[in-house]
Amino acid sequence: MAMDLLSAALADLRADAVVTGHFSLNAPWAIAKPAVEGAAFRTGFGGPFYIAVDGMEPLRVEVGDFVLLPHGHAHVLSSAPGVEPLPFDDLVARAGISARFDTPLRLSVGAAGSGPASELYTGIIFYREAARNPLFSVLPPLIHVRASDPAVGPRLADTLMAFIRESMACQPGWAVAAARLADVLFVQLLRAHLSSAISHTGWLRGLMDPQIGRAIAQLHRYPEREWTVESLAATAGMSRSRFSARFVELVEETPIGHLTAYRMYVASGALRDSRRRLIEIATSVGYASEKAFIRAFRRWSGMAPKQYARSVKDPYEAPKPASAGRGELTARAQA
Repeated sequence: MAMDLLSAALADLRADAVVTGHFSLNAPWAIAKPAVEGAAFRTGFGGPFYIAVDGMEPLRVEVGDFVLLPHGHAHVLSSAPGVEPLPFDDLVARAGISARFDTPLRLSVGAAGSGPASELYTGIIFYREAARNPLFSVLPPLIHVRASDPAVGPRLADTLMAFIRESMACQPGWAVAAARLADVLFVQLLRAHLSSAISHTGWLRGLMDPQIGRAIAQLHRYPEREWTVESLAATAGMSRSRFSARFVELVEETPIGHLTAYRMYVASGALRDSRRRLIEIATSVGYASEKAFIRAFRRWSGMAPKQYARSVKDPYEAPKPASAGRGELTARAQA
């Protein structure tokens, strides 16, 4: 059931854009990477490396391991802890690289033969609705999937290598192919993480509970139904009071609060389709009137549905911070 719900949560999540990079690094080296608005992954060959997310201890990443930063947190990549990091923007400027959004970044750091060499492959996957996706909301800052973990099958490595080859070769149609492979890679990384993680938070934690998980699965599958705490408790086979207490304990929000948030997430995706009428979208997520839906959506997103729909930009523009130009975004994203 857990994996079925994972499929449902990711069914409408598609990569809007992908940027990639290949770094040839000779120790000692350290790179300070600022935060980006995307899900970042890193993997390396030739030698292990370390990654330190702000506020966390450095993590050693072995050859063939995968690191996923679902929220694009700022971090430092290095050959060893304690090496003074150089800002990524400075390294790109020194190399005289003119970053382009549609071209993978290739960067060399350190003189060949000066120390152990590492080959890093990096990527940023941009998801327009990641911030409001109920799955993303409960993922940790960093996910480390070890190549030696029994949950990691050969298909994950195969998908990664296919993604690397496709994105670095830049053959006609590579951007679309890389984005689709990134979707598969992302799902496989999450599946390995969920299979091996000892504990979860939020609704993933609730999902692991046989009774609460059954209610969450039904709520996600049929958000348009007139759910009440009583009907959800009946689905879970529990009393109303016991269900409410257990749901809040595990999911850390009320059942109706979770239902509302999930409905708004589904609606935000539907608003991308300009052909759909507002009342149709409202009805599809359980609201009988436009006014009630608009009030709920405004509380959730801070703006009216039509304003939200107009704010959705072209996928290649969506990740761009207000203070950064496209070239700067690309250089930062490909760190």
